[in-house]
Amino acid sequence: MPVTHDERFPYTSELELPVIGLEAEFKVFVDDVEIVPEEKWRTPAGFIDRPLIRRTNKSMQLPTGGALYFDGGVIEVVTPVIEIAPQCTARVVRSLWEQIGFVREQFDRWELKTTEHVRLQAFSCHVNISFELARDERSADRTVQKLAVLLAHLLPIPAILLGANRRSTGFGVRPRRERIELTMDFTPDPGLMSAAVALIVGIVRAVIAWPSYRLAELDARGIPRLAGVEPGKHPSRKGWITKDYHFPRSPFTSDVDERVWRTTSGDAISLRELALAIATYFEPSIAECADSFSVRLLFSVLRGETPSLLDLPDRPPAYDDVGSAAKWGAVIPELENFTSLMESESLREHVAAREARRARHVEEIERAPRRRRSDVELLAPPWAGESTDRRTSQRVTLERRSTPPLLSPTLSRSAYERVFLNLGNGRRLRIGDDILTPVKVKGWYHSIFTTTNGEERMLSIDQLLACSGEWI
Repeated sequence: MPVTHDERFPYTSELELPVIGLEAEFKVFVDDVEIVPEEKWRTPAGFIDRPLIRRTNKSMQLPTGGALYFDGGVIEVVTPVIEIAPQCTARVVRSLWEQIGFVREQFDRWELKTTEHVRLQAFSCHVNISFELARDERSADRTVQKLAVLLAHLLPIPAILLGANRRSTGFGVRPRRERIELTMDFTPDPGLMSAAVALIVGIVRAVIAWPSYRLAELDARGIPRLAGVEPGKHPSRKGWITKDYHFPRSPFTSDVDERVWRTTSGDAISLRELALAIATYFEPSIAECADSFSVRLLFSVLRGETPSLLDLPDRPPAYDDVGSAAKWGAVIPELENFTSLMESESLREHVAAREARRARHVEEIERAPRRRRSDVELLAPPWAGESTDRRTSQRVTLERRSTPPLLSPTLSRSAYERVFLNLGNGRRLRIGDDILTPVKVKGWYHSIFTTTNGEERMLSIDQLLACSGEWI
């Protein structure tokens, strides 16, 4: 049966509001053997024990608002689109971890039935941000392709300081038709992920408003960048990637406080100083889209008051068991117990040398007064948020997933997010005398419903918000 459009709601192919979204990819291990999800379960319905609305043959809409894909040998969880507004970066990070939490819970249930153990290993994370510049505002100096090149020079170092680890190798920027996509390693600590996403979204949104995306704009604004760094073209997709070998030395394995890097103006600088200078320039735009927790943590890491993953001697084990060893509302042990880790001789010597270097440069660096380490350690986990499923009493309770309640502020849902939560839970929509039942989600702009007489109707997300309907 062909899909028709309701005459009351003219067809639209775009969203009215600029949005952000996150994607995360994971390798899947069953009894510690890496498997191809499509070969093991064929579709996501193979291990999920409740009816879901279909998106494609290999993807399903989740009741937590996002989607689950089988994609080229990995599983991918995706958030719904979330409109850009104050605290939107907190909402999108929370949403990503809610998708992860649902998938992990379903694997827990599947394990109880089969006695096989499933483990999710972190692979990558993608940050998608609208590029909604009107056609008449674009020019030879303001294209999404030139924006990607500029961001490939501007973003890697601060993003690496906040979200990368000792085994990371690169940071990518992909221009799409109406959005820009930033790719990096998945960060298993929700707090650090929230800080990294806040920084990326805040910087990108500010740069989009610039009159030119040429590299000279960075110099004109006094924003430092490293000399001798030339991002390479992505080997398999359109876009740019800055790998470890594109730098004079690897920023992933270097001491981030050692002043051995040169800027294009010839100044000696450390990676942490460079990241802090860039973030400080964009602090107003970061604060516009982030929450106070993420902003505090972001600058605490870049001032060296709170450890980043690059301060650890190796990649933490939490990467190898996301959803269990790393979950929402928790801090990975290596960061939580960083002070106790300093008892090891090698790390204590490393930290002592770092502190000595910082002391030599402290008079030269303009920075806000440093908090005491004990104050920073007491920062609360991000946000308790609102439940996406009130049937918590029906969920499986496993010892390893039990956590104490969080005493942290709630975070409201965005308008687009609420629509996808209703769709993912299969709620019907009453519009006048019609009752529409969701049967499929088509991309992130449209959903398909059936009417009471069996006809199919396609409506955009904006149309669902604008109508005076009632979700049943």
